[in-house]
Amino acid sequence: QVQLVESEGGLVQAGGSLRLSCAASGRTFSTYVMGWFRQAPGKEREFVATINRSGSSTSYADSVKGRLTISRDNAKNTVSLQMNSLKPEDTAVYYCAAGRTYGTKEYAYDYWGQGTQVTVSS
Repeated sequence: QVQLVESEGGLVQAGGSLRLSCAASGRTFSTYVMGWFRQAPGKEREFVATINRSGSSTSYADSVKGRLTISRDNAKNTVSLQMNSLKPEDTAVYYCAAGRTYGTKEYAYDYWGQGTQVTVSS
């Protein structure tokens, strides 16, 4: 069992930056693939980024490539999402997730955080 807790999101102007973190409980963090997803108002939840167990491989949604960066610290049981050059369309509730399979689909992830709101103003 893994419990995930995201850091507080926030309100940022377009073009600004924000860093999200997700803290995981337990001693098996390094055995999980970690991902970030988001859900905008009135839309389905979508994949944002994923990172493998060692942190050596990452994958991103086309809409965030070059602007968002996922990273992990296995010693601290944390995964982060650095968000730069934010756009109003990045406004969403962001969720971190842990799973056993490296992938971009929700079903690849078994554990989810509660979500944190990110709002980008124009």
